[in-house]
Amino acid sequence: MQSTHGEMINHRDSVLAHDISRIPLAFLPTPLEELHNLRQLLGDNCPRLLIKRDDQTGLATGGNKVRKLEYVVGDALTTGANTVITTGSAQSNHCRQTAATAAKYGLDCVLLLRGHEPEHINGNLLLDKLLGATIRWSGKPQHPTGEIDAMLHTIADELREEGKKPYIIPLGASNPIGTAGYINAIEEVYHQLQAMNTSIDRIIFLSGSGGTHVGMLIGAKLLGWDVRLEGIMNSGFETLPAKIVKLTHDTIEHYNFDINVTENDIHLLAAAGTHSYGVVTDLERNAIRKIAQSEGIIVDPVYTGRALGGLMQRIQSGEYSSDEAILFWHTGGTSGLFAKADDVLGN
Repeated sequence: MQSTHGEMINHRDSVLAHDISRIPLAFLPTPLEELHNLRQLLGDNCPRLLIKRDDQTGLATGGNKVRKLEYVVGDALTTGANTVITTGSAQSNHCRQTAATAAKYGLDCVLLLRGHEPEHINGNLLLDKLLGATIRWSGKPQHPTGEIDAMLHTIADELREEGKKPYIIPLGASNPIGTAGYINAIEEVYHQLQAMNTSIDRIIFLSGSGGTHVGMLIGAKLLGWDVRLEGIMNSGFETLPAKIVKLTHDTIEHYNFDINVTENDIHLLAAAGTHSYGVVTDLERNAIRKIAQSEGIIVDPVYTGRALGGLMQRIQSGEYSSDEAILFWHTGGTSGLFAKADDVLGN
């Protein structure tokens, strides 16, 4: 649905079946392509491979968070907020897209980034600054549970004292409102596959803060689509499963969906040999080079590159059969690649 700049789209989404506030941000539907060359490169036992290009959502180099922000910032505007606050790493794609959304809709934006400001400004952090966000630094790369949330609320209180009307967006926009973006994304790709007269067995993607994963899971259930969803983790190996379960329950409750999702529906994988968040290994390097040099598609090392590396690893170890069809979901993150040049090139 088209809208002029700054207008809200108040409509009834087909799968959500709820009246919901949404702002126009993403270029949709995003492309769905075959990976013929990569499949040939990976050998005779490689399944059929397709890719969903959510790096092509637009808005400051695109990415999956744009879909979520259509709903979350839409909700912020309905509350009368004039400032959005969110958090992430120094190279957070979510923060970059939040800053771009705020700029587009005339909102102030405060980003609480983990750690200290680096000596060199590049990648997403460069874009955050160009987009006009106010950046604060947490002072530590990692924080105990709840500490970042407390810092966000302190910032919100300070802004209220200044006469501002702040709205806190959680990490990755991963809350029941944000998951709506990927509930609809699953319907989008479902209809694209129908138009192609193509069926798939699995969808594989990076599972980070959980909102993309939960939206896909619920969307598939609402459609009655029996497709296996496999999230490859880039961090939170011990805590993410519980976060996925909780967010799924909270989202079903928020929208009063009449569906049943169990822990058996949640498939989370760790790409073997990977390390903690943001550490680049040969797994990511190989995946980045292979898809770039066979398909001309660029992926980053922290998010999509790790998920693609995990997929390629499982193909080469025989986890998937050659008669399967797998959809790999490119969730974006390309601008973060430029902050990891030496790591990616192995220098």
